[in-house]
Amino acid sequence: MSSEAANPHFGSARAAVSDPELIVTNLHRNYTGVSTTIGVLLPLQADRHRLWLVGKPLPDFRSAHSLLAALAASRRPPAGRPFRIWHVRRNVELQVAWLARDLLRLPIRIVFTSVAQHVHSFWPRFLIAQADAVIATSKRAASLRPNVAGIVPHGVDTRFFRPPADRAQEWAETRLPGRYGIGILGRVRRGKGTDLFVEAMLRLLPRFPDFTAVIVGPCKIRDRAFKAGLVARIEAAGLSSRIRFLGEVEWAEIPAWYRRLSIVVAAARYEPYGVTILEAMASGAAVVATRTGNYEAMIEEDRNGFLAEPGDADSLTAALEKVMSQPDRLPAMSAVSRQRATTLFPLEGEADGISKVYETLWQGKDLRPAASGP
Repeated sequence: MSSEAANPHFGSARAAVSDPELIVTNLHRNYTGVSTTIGVLLPLQADRHRLWLVGKPLPDFRSAHSLLAALAASRRPPAGRPFRIWHVRRNVELQVAWLARDLLRLPIRIVFTSVAQHVHSFWPRFLIAQADAVIATSKRAASLRPNVAGIVPHGVDTRFFRPPADRAQEWAETRLPGRYGIGILGRVRRGKGTDLFVEAMLRLLPRFPDFTAVIVGPCKIRDRAFKAGLVARIEAAGLSSRIRFLGEVEWAEIPAWYRRLSIVVAAARYEPYGVTILEAMASGAAVVATRTGNYEAMIEEDRNGFLAEPGDADSLTAALEKVMSQPDRLPAMSAVSRQRATTLFPLEGEADGISKVYETLWQGKDLRPAASGP
């Protein structure tokens, strides 16, 4: 099943745009988390603006133009607008747009989305200061950047990610042990806290026999020794049947796993934002995450989940125990998760917030600081 068929925002082929007012770049050769963010937004943005995707095509938006075509199209302003906006999300894309504007003197303005929650080194700081407007995805990211035009959190597609009619039945169909699934989704590596999740499960599963843990995601070659160490610990504890590495699954299967799991965990030591928890919330799962990314804005403690300290197995174990020890509360936590996802983080809200920044620029407001620089 393709992502086009799975995602309700993917529709029929759109009419070709010959005079875009908005250029959205995707210049990375690989499909990354940034690519996912761009891809889910593009269909909604195409309903609001005349746009081109420039660079590598995306599953939900296959019509893409070359960088040379974008530069050629940007030599003159688009019809009805004083300039084109280039929306970039990576440093290399920001550098290209900056050179196009300041070296080639093209009539464009640059919008950069910043998710990082740390202070950049000199060159990235310099580049970000060249943007005409910065969109931050969290208050923390906004506090570290100049020329922030608005805080627009990433949203989630609440039609693509939705609760199951019967979570117990969905879990039973996996033929895995127990009554409840608890899982972590993402690459198997230390930075994502896979080891912390496994440690917590080794401590808790013997006490809570109704739960089975799954780890959904790929493992790169450089992390295979890390994974092997975790597998050895699980085998030594006699829990191989209740802590399962499922490997990488097709994108279309990800929503199904959210619907099967009663609890979804994000145990990263550092996360710029953290869309996984939003997807889980939209799917009606209780959630436990570390205090990084934007998780503190997503989780209302003791209502739809709990927070733990990054890199602290004891803290993560304690947070998970609070949920696992009260399975009768899972339906209520599920309802709160879904409600928070739909009201606070809808994908349409992200698209609208970004459009407001564009319109502010097109209206002639200067959002850059008085003196550009790092």
